[in-house]
Amino acid sequence: MTKNIKAVYQGSFNDLDSIKISPLSRAFLFSDSIYEVIPFQNNSFICSEEHFERLIYSASQLRIPINIKQIKNEINHLFKNSNYSNGYIYYQVSRGIDTIRSHIYNSDIQCETFGYLMPLEFSSKPLKVAVCEDIRWGRCDIKTTSLLGNVLQMNIAADQSCDEIIMHHNNIITEGGASNIFFVHENTICTPKLSNKILPGITRAILIDVIKDQRLPFQESDFDINILNDASCIWFTSSTKGVAPVEEVINLNKKLDLENDLMRQCQILYNQRVTS
Repeated sequence: MTKNIKAVYQGSFNDLDSIKISPLSRAFLFSDSIYEVIPFQNNSFICSEEHFERLIYSASQLRIPINIKQIKNEINHLFKNSNYSNGYIYYQVSRGIDTIRSHIYNSDIQCETFGYLMPLEFSSKPLKVAVCEDIRWGRCDIKTTSLLGNVLQMNIAADQSCDEIIMHHNNIITEGGASNIFFVHENTICTPKLSNKILPGITRAILIDVIKDQRLPFQESDFDINILNDASCIWFTSSTKGVAPVEEVINLNKKLDLENDLMRQCQILYNQRVTS
């Protein structure tokens, strides 16, 4: 699987299966790390600067000093030496490799960087999803590798042949396991407003921009999970999903309208924006 996948670790480029990481990496021991997934399509990055800005934000929140110029150079090197037209670059920054496992890190620790490029044919196939409780930590606005809550709930859903989840905290909708959520209710496009419980998705932001540009009916607010019982359609947004419609929510025993006009407009407008 990892053979011939190009990667970079601590500034050195190699095949992914040749890279070795220290067991004292704080990413390995504590998930003390941040990451971005930067997609490219037709040999062009999609919103790379927005991803870099979010990486800088995540690093500042975790107090990890980063060299964004070096990070950009490494990502561009992976991209320019790729034979793929469509795919993504995963890039991770940990606080560093410590001398011993300890919650309190050394003050002179140097950050540890790692990235790789993967081919991907983008698809917005309809998704089957499950509703579940949001059991994650309280700073989901930071894009960290600490994803155990997502992993647990998504694998429980996968056991029921689901592709994604819709999470709620105290009955308020938050987001998907690896994406943001939108839905249409009473002919209005709705999405949960940003908070510490929601990652500020790049695709989410692009879509909201085009919705507002086109003056489509739109509401960004706190929504009770029960509103989905009356939603005419639901979709997810992410860097690798684009705008992906939901065909079924198993807990609600609900089939959704895959031909909803507002959702179709959002798919078209998003695709036009990222390919222009």
